[in-house]
Amino acid sequence: MFSFSVFLQGFPLLLQAALATVGISVAGLFIGFFVAVGVCSARLSHDRFARAFGGAYVFFFRGVPLLVQLLLVYYLLPFVGINVPPLVAAIGSCALCSAAYVAEILRGGFLGIPPGQIEAARLLGLSRFDMLTRIQVPQAFRLTLPALGNEMVLLLKASSLVSVVGVAELTRTSQNIAASTYRPLEAYLAAALIYFVINGVLALLAHYAEHRLRAA
Repeated sequence: MFSFSVFLQGFPLLLQAALATVGISVAGLFIGFFVAVGVCSARLSHDRFARAFGGAYVFFFRGVPLLVQLLLVYYLLPFVGINVPPLVAAIGSCALCSAAYVAEILRGGFLGIPPGQIEAARLLGLSRFDMLTRIQVPQAFRLTLPALGNEMVLLLKASSLVSVVGVAELTRTSQNIAASTYRPLEAYLAAALIYFVINGVLALLAHYAEHRLRAA
């Protein structure tokens, strides 16, 4: 029978692990956003080599599963003499993967900016960097906020894969609880509930931010 005592006893450990899950996801999306800006700029560049690089980056990181990317980072870097902690490998893999998706999201936002604004910025003598940081990125962020919020939710769920390299996030902790108590149903149900609450809060925050930006 279902044991409420086991269900409740695991919550303190799971809540601590949930902080690690959120931290990995936020760090991955934050770092990935800056990588994505560069990849998106390459995709929209007039230089064919830059476009080819941006296209290859997106094609690879969207075409290879995150789990395989994580294992490549975790095992390939030590093979070439670069030892990284599991947490660094987890955040780096999430960042590189999310950057490919965010780059395509931002590319849609960049293409939605009226061309007249870019021409006006050029006439005013703004550099490429100034146009990117002052005009394109802020507007693209505003236009693509719903999609970026959805990407955050997807990345948080995908972060469960980092458990394969030993990072004690939510999924790995629920596995440990299930193994020690022999009550997998209670452990995984508690983890599912925490995931549900976190993703619900993220969705509400994204909706609130979108509403505020539209009202501004």
